[in-house]
Amino acid sequence: MDKREKFIEEITNGYTFKGPSITLGGAMLDKEAITNLLVKVPLKTFNRHGLIAGATGTGKTKTLQIIAEQLSAASVPTLLMDVKGDLSGIAMPSPGHPKIDERHEKIGIPFSPSGSPVEFLTLSNEKGARLRATVSEFGPVLFSKILGLNDTQGGVVAVVFKYCDDRQLPLLDLADFKKVLQYVADEGKEEFEKEYGLISTSSLGSIMRKVVELEQQGAELFFGERSFDVNDLCRFDEEGRGIVSIVRLTDIQDRPKLFSTFMLQMLAEIYATFPEEGDSDQPKLVMFIDEAHLVFDEASDALLDQIEAIIKLIRSKGVGIFFVTQNPADIPSEVLSQLGLKVQHALRAFTAKDRRAIKLASENYPLTEFYDVDQLLTELGIGEALITALNEKGIPTPLVHTLLRAPQSRMDVLTDQEIDDIVRRSRLVKKYNEEIDRESAYEILQEKIEAAQEEENQKVLEEQQQKARKVSSRREKSTIQKVFDSPTTRQIGRTIARELTRGLLGALGIKTTTRRRRSRRRKRSSWF
Repeated sequence: MDKREKFIEEITNGYTFKGPSITLGGAMLDKEAITNLLVKVPLKTFNRHGLIAGATGTGKTKTLQIIAEQLSAASVPTLLMDVKGDLSGIAMPSPGHPKIDERHEKIGIPFSPSGSPVEFLTLSNEKGARLRATVSEFGPVLFSKILGLNDTQGGVVAVVFKYCDDRQLPLLDLADFKKVLQYVADEGKEEFEKEYGLISTSSLGSIMRKVVELEQQGAELFFGERSFDVNDLCRFDEEGRGIVSIVRLTDIQDRPKLFSTFMLQMLAEIYATFPEEGDSDQPKLVMFIDEAHLVFDEASDALLDQIEAIIKLIRSKGVGIFFVTQNPADIPSEVLSQLGLKVQHALRAFTAKDRRAIKLASENYPLTEFYDVDQLLTELGIGEALITALNEKGIPTPLVHTLLRAPQSRMDVLTDQEIDDIVRRSRLVKKYNEEIDRESAYEILQEKIEAAQEEENQKVLEEQQQKARKVSSRREKSTIQKVFDSPTTRQIGRTIARELTRGLLGALGIKTTTRRRRSRRRKRSSWF
């Protein structure tokens, strides 16, 4: 058996499956496609996660587009993180091209232009249904990990969450959480410490600074209501095709903290919400994270541990996660080891560092006698890739140089008008773009603080009034005293007293004289 025959036999055996599968392209040997030797991936293993890697301009985004539209046609909903803004074309059929026909003729499959049902979502002010989550939904552990807090600070956050739960203080957005921190550090400190123990002012200050840092990256747009229901990611159109949900993130590249926060919350919410699926024939949802390094570059060790744990566990929920990045080294080795499907586009060897990266990347793939992997990685053409997947038993398939099929949808972006038309018809936009600002911790504590301040102001006013009355009383007493103590007043008083005395004595004197006269007259009368 010659090399070609042996290669055909190995690829045929390695890529033939009993259950449903999707076709990615045709196998190549010695840089030539072998017609009708198809490279497929079983739907059953798409919850085992995957990697799409390669240098800029090698076709990573188109590979993502191919997989997403094929999954949609197989009734598998997908979620795409569109960081560069070039995935919207999946909503419209491809206009076709002679080179596309030529490519598909080499592969041995027909080309049938078609678009996929699309829903646009947004974290910021892009067009689409708003994605939000409340601070309470994160919980103290996940919220602390996102902020990058140490154990002591994380303990403070846990107690703050407990305090809010005990007093029915809803933590909806960052303003709520900041208000609670301010309250327990000031007006409510005595009440808080009486029940929950002493808290460090320095810890509260550190936590506040971390919250402000997150807020400065636009997180206030993400935290709040109405919370997004992750079950809305698992929808189908009237024809039974899976909805392709595209999160438009073109203004998020300079805010990696917000991106990683959103991703971790989304994964955690999916894991907490979705039921166990067991060993199903196809995934319930597949997520594609473009520019995946944005998730990991700013992530703390605790955050990386959380991501790794979720990646390991979430596949039991029927969810697959695909990372799209330039180099496999962008993905932590603990996460990389969990990825079943690997699609490796060309890498560039401009420096010694690049050559070491290529050497490392080649070690991630099964051994093969048909390719010099190190060399081939630098020579892959646009729309070509090295592929290995997992078969239905979880065994890696042979590494194969693949000529990828062309996307059936448009390869360029939609116009603003086309995006507007999709958004206008969206049921989710009507559901999630409604502004909701119900009473939460901020308003409750603000009212409490204002009531306390009003009570304090009233107390101060009463004290001031009481002091004023005392001062007024002292002033009146002092004035009368001064009048009586005055020499003039004393002289006037003596004069008045003297005159009164004289008048009184005078009156007494007159009465006495009159009586004496009457007495004398009586005596004289008796003489006669």
